[in-house]
Amino acid sequence: MSVKRNGEPSSIEKANILRVARRALGFDSLRPGQEQAIRAVVEGHDTLVVHPTGSGKSGICQIVSSMIKGMTIVISPLIALQKDQVESINSRNIGEAVVINSTLSAEDSREAFSKLEDGECEYLFLAPEQLQRQQTMEALEQTGVSLVVVDEAHCITEWGHDFRPEYLKIGPAIERLGHPTVLALTATASPEVRAEIVQRLRMRNPKVFVRGFDRPNIYLSVNHFSKKTEKTEALVHRVRWAQKPGIVYVSTRKNAETIMNLLDEAGIKTLFYHGGLKGKERHEIQERFMNGDAEVIVATNAFGMGIDKADVRFVYHHDISDSIDAYYQEIGRAGRDGEQAEAILFFREEDMGIQKFRKGEAELSATEIEKVEEILREEEGPVDPERISEETGLPERKLAKVLHRLEDVGAVEILPAGDIELQEGTDLGEAARTAAEEQARRKEINKERLRQMQEFAHTTACRRAQLLQYFGDDFSGPCNNCDNCEQATSGIAARVDGGTRREVV
Repeated sequence: MSVKRNGEPSSIEKANILRVARRALGFDSLRPGQEQAIRAVVEGHDTLVVHPTGSGKSGICQIVSSMIKGMTIVISPLIALQKDQVESINSRNIGEAVVINSTLSAEDSREAFSKLEDGECEYLFLAPEQLQRQQTMEALEQTGVSLVVVDEAHCITEWGHDFRPEYLKIGPAIERLGHPTVLALTATASPEVRAEIVQRLRMRNPKVFVRGFDRPNIYLSVNHFSKKTEKTEALVHRVRWAQKPGIVYVSTRKNAETIMNLLDEAGIKTLFYHGGLKGKERHEIQERFMNGDAEVIVATNAFGMGIDKADVRFVYHHDISDSIDAYYQEIGRAGRDGEQAEAILFFREEDMGIQKFRKGEAELSATEIEKVEEILREEEGPVDPERISEETGLPERKLAKVLHRLEDVGAVEILPAGDIELQEGTDLGEAARTAAEEQARRKEINKERLRQMQEFAHTTACRRAQLLQYFGDDFSGPCNNCDNCEQATSGIAARVDGGTRREVV
């Protein structure tokens, strides 16, 4: 069944959706939540889907695309995953899928654009950076787009756990394409994050579907320490005796290498991963862990997006995360096979100071904002953000935040082509002050988000209830699968230096 975008949608029954799912994807049944989301998109509603990893978000995309006419573009930052999805679609014979990204050879790129321009492409997978290329946008405008799918949609917001400035340009690109229906997908998003996704993607009266935050098979615990050496020793001891494979998260590159060496000395086959490694090295390390060549990987928060290793038995945090959003996303990489897993935070009060320092590094000054405004004021029309970056010396991420702030206060508009234009009648001095105030407000919110992590570390109530309530779930506990619930029912405290949570005193 096909539904035209520019006409009245036909009645969409569950049986019709299931029929398409069986024919196109070989599904015997729909997963919880898929039917409602599919119906909303096919009926032409902008839609935000917040479902856990492994719940069938990619299935929603492919079923919808099989039910509508026209091309679907899928925007994803994960180039390796793009390749896998293209191969999967083409092997099923449900439409021609093409990928365009920076890894293509000149010949492969020409072939991909030829298919796009000739109308042979039904699925196009892109990294968000591609939307800033004139060749790409012109080809998309010529071909016509029925559906824009934004994967890992939380990347568009600073409140999410993996903010990427290139995502801020997706909203203007959608408008340039005439605002086809938008489907945004993410695994974890608090109400605050959901609101900003909707705003930044310029979604119109969206349908929002949220489910599945609870991961009841993951045991939650926090172990407290006063000395750094004691904390690290306890972590190494726990990893030695824990079921594997597992992930240890740390806050710095130095800690990643240091703890990897300690685990290696303890006879545990370990890898380390951080953003300072070259892309090829990161890819090789990730593949080795995914293929079982190592028992444990010690990593900064650079490791994780697109990781779907079902048998991870533990996620330990040597250092505290900077928000509940980041923490919950990271521990959610454990136990995806549904078997028992554990998430333990090794907490020391002094660790809070390190995170506060790290969060303060990205602060914007009124001077930096004024530098950007001066360039915009000197021009009579739109300005390429690359030029702004060159003339101000601001790196891409920091410039994106400045433009983000100025857009928030109505001083600039990010045009569909990606250029920046100063709004007519803008009082530059007032705009700079307002933008700086907004940055200061967000800095305070960041402090509050870190305080919430601190509160999680110190709570004596059900830990699962506290996490789920943060995401808008009404679960009140007890969960009977966290250290606090365990202690409340048994009166026995788990040993902080124990090899597994079953070792008690």
